[in-house]
Amino acid sequence: MKHLLTQFENKAPEIVFEWHDAETPARGWVVINSLRGGAAGGGTRMRPGLDRDEVVSLAKTMEIKFTVSGPRIGGAKSGIDFDPRDPRKNDVLRRWYTAVTPLLKTYYGTGGDLNVDEMQEVVPITESLGLWHPQEGVVRGHFDARDRELVGRVGQLRLGVAKVVADPRLTPDPAGRHSVADLITGWGVAQSVRHYYAVYGGDIAGKRVIVQGWGNVGSAAAYYAAQSGARVVGVIDRDGGIVNPAGYGFDEIRELFLAKDGNTLRADGLVPYAEIDEAIWDVGAEVFLPCAASRLVTRDQVDRMTTRGLEVIACGANVPFADPEIFYGQTYEHADKSVAVVPDFIANSGMARTFALLMRDGVEITDQAIFSDISATIESALRRCHESSPARTGVASTAFEIALDQLV
Repeated sequence: MKHLLTQFENKAPEIVFEWHDAETPARGWVVINSLRGGAAGGGTRMRPGLDRDEVVSLAKTMEIKFTVSGPRIGGAKSGIDFDPRDPRKNDVLRRWYTAVTPLLKTYYGTGGDLNVDEMQEVVPITESLGLWHPQEGVVRGHFDARDRELVGRVGQLRLGVAKVVADPRLTPDPAGRHSVADLITGWGVAQSVRHYYAVYGGDIAGKRVIVQGWGNVGSAAAYYAAQSGARVVGVIDRDGGIVNPAGYGFDEIRELFLAKDGNTLRADGLVPYAEIDEAIWDVGAEVFLPCAASRLVTRDQVDRMTTRGLEVIACGANVPFADPEIFYGQTYEHADKSVAVVPDFIANSGMARTFALLMRDGVEITDQAIFSDISATIESALRRCHESSPARTGVASTAFEIALDQLV
């Protein structure tokens, strides 16, 4: 696996597009690892301090992810080095998408990612610039769609991604304020834990869960895990967190989900970040869901959780471990040998799979059809891992080998 991974990591990306904003210090990159299948896909993220290397690593992660989610295309990513809390954010995004529109019209498809919202920012801005959908480039480049076929596939994308989730079994909000795009990645992360236990032995019900990050992914993953009977014992967010060794139940997690302020945790008794960062790793949990920014999870945190009963890490964040390597560094390998690590390209494949599903002909666009398809895709990937190796550790290395055999 490591030999294949080294080959894949060391191969230069096919296209790197670099942008410098004329009106702010913002810089941005589109990295297209390859145009496998005639197109490439990957979301747009924004954070201060982001650099080209981070975007390269994420583009390569997307290429691996597409071996699980489909379609069979290359991996890509957009990254902007800028503070998303800056009031000029929307103008920066507009100038960014203006610059990359030619790529988005021909062979590159994008979406939301860290600090960039799919429905509130990506879709409205790209539509105002003449794109039918931010995945239009994949429809054109991969499917070679023209005229009526293009209209049909893009129409399914527009309808399905923006669809308000109304099925009461699948949404925490009966008022209908959350779309498929808001919920589907977190759903996939929670489903990856449920399927891990179903395939390798055990049950998510009754498991204690620690969540890192309370944005769309972390909050939705916590909600669906609690819905399956897990108890959330701690949440650590950018500005603070909460700990409850007895665990928050389903109704309490639903209230926390509905109370969040954008992507920020709001709760009574919120503990400052420095204090929660000291306490949460020792509270004791079987499941850890890293759903914040990349490269935050340290070896010390893994060891402290493992000592107190950790069994599964389901990676809601892309490249969550604090390693300099693109994929599988020392911290990642240590975690993979200590517990079951469901890698990001399986656990957080929900949005990529949704795009792939909605690009097919004649898709049933219902809550149940979309959510069930993501669940089945993740289950299938974990079953392939189990068939290759039934060991409860080394899941990530097995998954990497299965994916890289298709790419290298």
